[in-house]
Amino acid sequence: MKLRHTYTCPLELVHDMIKGKWKPIILWRLRLGKTSLAQLERDIEGITQKMLLEHLQELIAFDFVAKEVSGGYPLKTEYYLTHPQGDQILEALKIMQQIGIDYMLRHGMEDQLRQRGLL
Repeated sequence: MKLRHTYTCPLELVHDMIKGKWKPIILWRLRLGKTSLAQLERDIEGITQKMLLEHLQELIAFDFVAKEVSGGYPLKTEYYLTHPQGDQILEALKIMQQIGIDYMLRHGMEDQLRQRGLL
């Protein structure tokens, strides 16, 4: 994704960096630590490998995520949140997660939270 040259505020810029259905979910999953592409694909229900790779490339370009490739056969590639940028966006996502939980509790969606182990 190409970024525009002008923004009305920094929040608009960050929104463009993480917008989309999958980027916040990928970042949220990476809070658990380094992981492979295959594991990310298994953990994120509904995402295609093509979409996952595309979003990972963008998150790497924006310095939220990094990847580590270890030698040997087969090559092992792991993705992880960067410091400090990835950690900072994770803090914002934690706040957003709590807002979502609070909303669901106020609107009778406790069962969904329990099913996901969030209660």
